[in-house]
Amino acid sequence: MKLKPDYLTQEIDDVQFLVPVGAGSFNGLIRNNKTAAFIVNCLKRDTTKEQIVDAMCEKYDAPRAEIAADVEEILETLRSIRALEE
Repeated sequence: MKLKPDYLTQEIDDVQFLVPVGAGSFNGLIRNNKTAAFIVNCLKRDTTKEQIVDAMCEKYDAPRAEIAADVEEILETLRSIRALEE
């Protein structure tokens, strides 16, 4: 899975925004926290949920189950706005 090319990211003052640029059904901006920004950055290339969880486990000191739940929550949000190619 990966982020659709209809969505771009923009960094402003260390805050990542996800911006739809295509003719999709979502109109607005998404302001990502650091966790969501990490996940979105992983999705800029083809990856899997497990690969994202692995990368987050290497970077953050948190239980794997908690990280996996956070990843799934962000992925569901991205699915709801049709931002993922799966």
